[in-house]
Amino acid sequence: MFKRLLREPLVHFVLIGALMFLWSAWQGGFSERANRIIVTRGVIDQQATGFARSWGREPTAVEMKGLIDDHVREEIAVREAQAMGLGRDDTVVRRRLRQKAEFLLVDDIPPAPVSDADVKDWLARHPAAFRGEAQVAFRQVFLRADRRGASWRNDVQALLARLRASGPDAVTGKLGDASMLPAEAPLSPLVEVARTFGSDFADDLMKVDPGQWQGPVESSFGVHLVLVRERSDGTAPELAVVRPLVERELQSERRNAAMQALYARLLAKYDVRIEPAAPASLAAAEGRKSP
Repeated sequence: MFKRLLREPLVHFVLIGALMFLWSAWQGGFSERANRIIVTRGVIDQQATGFARSWGREPTAVEMKGLIDDHVREEIAVREAQAMGLGRDDTVVRRRLRQKAEFLLVDDIPPAPVSDADVKDWLARHPAAFRGEAQVAFRQVFLRADRRGASWRNDVQALLARLRASGPDAVTGKLGDASMLPAEAPLSPLVEVARTFGSDFADDLMKVDPGQWQGPVESSFGVHLVLVRERSDGTAPELAVVRPLVERELQSERRNAAMQALYARLLAKYDVRIEPAAPASLAAAEGRKSP
């Protein structure tokens, strides 16, 4: 009997009419909800808090009404813009939406506590991150090898022997060739030495034995006989000093990893298809056709 009832045209008509009624009612309800703007207590509190933070006092009733009116106007403008699809292809809007989405998604990931072992592991993986800068103090005597001909090596060795015989405090004012380079440098960061003498010269200073005249050490200017008075290698930082900085870097590293994992999970929801690039000849032809 049920099958026979389903074959009756009158039943079909009633079912279609009922579906049309439900559809119309649902559309009307949705439209009504879409056009409804509810200013919640949370929004009001947020507006009042922002005003107080900016002006150092609570807003008056008139100012509060102005804040709420402006919020409603903004909501209307946003909804109208969305209805017109204004933000669909806007790079700035898309980037802002991505930033907000990522902020909310990452904010839901509670930060894991950072232990001393975590900090030590991070420092081991980034040994130069917070290491103290190497420094060196030295004296130097400059010689222009290009002006001394084939005998310049003999001149360097003779001058080196004379300097060693005089010791670390040898008077060097009249030795070597004149230049604008400093004859003596106090304890300075290695990068400062490299800025004046070149990086190769600075690196070589960290290799010679301190306390005795050594050389020749080359630079872009010529050759030098040097005496390293004092030197300090880049020291590993104390854990207590850099712990807050390392913790910040570690938390950032974890957030980035969590975001990558989240995107990998979300990617499974989408069917991504990438159109193949046009052949170079076709792309060139299309470019010539474009105005």
